Amino acid sequence: MWRATVLTIFPDMFPGPLGASLAGKAHDKGLWSLAPVDLREFAADRHRTVDDTPAGGGPGMVMKPDVIARAIDAVAEDARPRLLMSPRGTPLTQRRSRGWRRARAWSCCVAGSRGWTSG
Repeated sequence: MWRATVLTIFPDMFPGPLGASLAGKAHDKGLWSLAPVDLREFAADRHRTVDDTPAGGGPGMVMKPDVIARAIDAVAEDARPRLLMSPRGTPLTQRRSRGWRRARAWSCCVAGSRGWTSG
């Protein structure tokens, strides 16, 4: 079975569209599983803060790396790939996904959101 762990501040959004259509049927048959993990559980302060303003200023917020590191350490006890979705990263292609599936490698994915700015 292929297993994915999603580190997110919105765990209630999962499985979302992944629970429908063919992906949903495969999930129901036990071909894959999804474990959403709330990043706020790994925050160090009483307000469970997981983001902060960007270094050097600017619009938007960024995820706190110490929170993400604690979450990854807690859920990724094996050698499976860890995916941080970023516009600067290597594109996640179907070919790469198939390779991980063939290797029976699972994944740990950090789901974030890019901030939009106007103007």
